[in-house]
Amino acid sequence: MRYPVTEPFDEGRLEVTGGHEIYWERVGNPRGKPAVVLHGGPGSGTAAWWRRYFDPDRYCVTLFDQRGCGRSRPLASDPDIDLSTITTQLLIDDIEALRKLHGVDSWLVFGGSWGSTLGLAYAVDHPARVSELVLWAVVTTTRHEVDWLTWSVGEIYPEAFAELRALVPDLERGDNLPAAYNRLLMSDDPAERDRAARAWCAWEERIATLSGPPRADPRYADPAFRLGFARLVTHFFGEHAFLPPDGITGRLDRINDIPAVFVRGRLDIASPLGAAWRLARQLPLAELHVVEEEAHGGADLTDQLLVDATNRFARLRSRYDSR
Repeated sequence: MRYPVTEPFDEGRLEVTGGHEIYWERVGNPRGKPAVVLHGGPGSGTAAWWRRYFDPDRYCVTLFDQRGCGRSRPLASDPDIDLSTITTQLLIDDIEALRKLHGVDSWLVFGGSWGSTLGLAYAVDHPARVSELVLWAVVTTTRHEVDWLTWSVGEIYPEAFAELRALVPDLERGDNLPAAYNRLLMSDDPAERDRAARAWCAWEERIATLSGPPRADPRYADPAFRLGFARLVTHFFGEHAFLPPDGITGRLDRINDIPAVFVRGRLDIASPLGAAWRLARQLPLAELHVVEEEAHGGADLTDQLLVDATNRFARLRSRYDSR
């Protein structure tokens, strides 16, 4: 269903604002259709499996580690990290800097989970630079969706949610739980930071699937990774993606002419399906595929729908620069 993993033909680091250095790589055909991959998290970093959604003969794909994670520097786990230099708008600026670096006129934007929010925010900011959108586990990271991720899903898993709330016992329903956790994660006390990182990552594991026991994510065994990941997630979620309530939905008219494919699992409880459904209904050229038996991470049918979309869009050459 997916293509074999191919090695980058080019890679490097780009100095951007705020003292950050972004790791990037390019795979596929240097003269192929440009695409950019926006990983999830926030803070997961890119990985080789993202390359497999693209025909390496027909695409030139840019992948990069967003600020604070992966092979970019500094890391969000660093003791003196300044999270104020990591915002949605600055990530959008980084995408534009990479586009200009690689001489791309416009490109297909591919992202999942948090990457779908970032992709939509980028598209409404720079619609002329987006040829198509292919997004899965679609979210927009509004306050409603962040409250769903915490307080609402807490009603499905009250035992696990009680463990999450144990570190912030003074919060009342509807309070900004990710922001409260971010304060713990930025504490001067290493033990307090690690307790908060472990608790948040345990919640991430719990909400990744609707039924059955949580699946352990081996990445969370690394203290530096779980701290950096938890810091970035709670930083962005606590600020509702640094966007006003209508920061995406209020500007969808700017991307009315952009073909889009959205894929969501019916069993994805990490965010409300209604948000993706309403989004697709407002975009004339968008199609939403709801996969009945799959959850947040997707599986075989999600993969097939994503590959089908990139294969179909590979034939559309009118909106991109093939230099």
